[in-house]
Amino acid sequence: MNPPDAQALCDLLDTGVAVADGAARLTWVNAAFAQRLGRSPRRCLGGALAALAPGLLEPVTRCRAEHRSMHLGAVVLGPTPQLDIALPLRLQPLADDAVLIELSPAAPAADDPLPALRSLAHELRNPLAGMRGAAQLLERAAPAVAQRELAALIRDECDRLAALGERLLQGAAATQTTAFDVHDPIERVTALLAAQSDAPQVTHDFDPSLPLALGDAAQVVQALLNLARNAHQAGARMLTLRTRVDVGARLAGGRRALRIEVHDDGPGVPAALRARLFEPWVSGRADGTGLGLTLARAALREQGGDLELAPSARGALFVLRLPLAEPQA
Repeated sequence: MNPPDAQALCDLLDTGVAVADGAARLTWVNAAFAQRLGRSPRRCLGGALAALAPGLLEPVTRCRAEHRSMHLGAVVLGPTPQLDIALPLRLQPLADDAVLIELSPAAPAADDPLPALRSLAHELRNPLAGMRGAAQLLERAAPAVAQRELAALIRDECDRLAALGERLLQGAAATQTTAFDVHDPIERVTALLAAQSDAPQVTHDFDPSLPLALGDAAQVVQALLNLARNAHQAGARMLTLRTRVDVGARLAGGRRALRIEVHDDGPGVPAALRARLFEPWVSGRADGTGLGLTLARAALREQGGDLELAPSARGALFVLRLPLAEPQA
């Protein structure tokens, strides 16, 4: 592997990697290491550890003197607020008194689900690609129209899940907002539920005169699927999907909003859970993670919308709000 390939691969790592020479100056860094120091990789090269990250100087000097690999549980890089963070450190002596430095990412907060989800999204890439390829083969070979339609449904869902995985890996920057008809993702969810033998029966109450919404239609599909799945697991047998202009509501930037209501006939949300319903790991089921609603609300808010639990005399009523795509006065 030539050096440009090695650099490109190392720049994909979350682990910060660098090489310090015998004078404790950085001769090579990857993007993650430079980010830990709050600098660009180019500004790190040739810099002295004593100035860039003084907390690393002593362990690097000791590694060089003892000529042995070292693994330290947590080392503070420096005294400034930017560097005042303890990171796991691994050191390995190299030729010519150089030392390889590896800074592992800081341990995530106990209630932060994103690192585990990003790891899962990465691992699912290849299985999803395989499923998509199999669905394409079935779509071409299936003798009946209904079978081809189901195969196409699987293929499209693989594409949607792959896009969701990319969004998790890339963060909010991967969200694509466009103008779309909110009834399209609703019809999509209805078709997906219809393919499940035990899914709740879905009824529609649409306002056909609605203007276009502004957002990410794939994220709306995912939010609606999460709500439908929660309703099903709570024992709901009927699901009503309703669309309206949300008269009087204003979203970020003063935009007018439209609303999608998801109303089920289940037992509703227990009173003890309502205040914390959208927090990670909060669930009414013993085997639930509580992440579906957390991620759905976060995705909608990234689009300028929102998700909330509304009062209801029966069952659970969730309201998704999305900004209208019409020009604002």
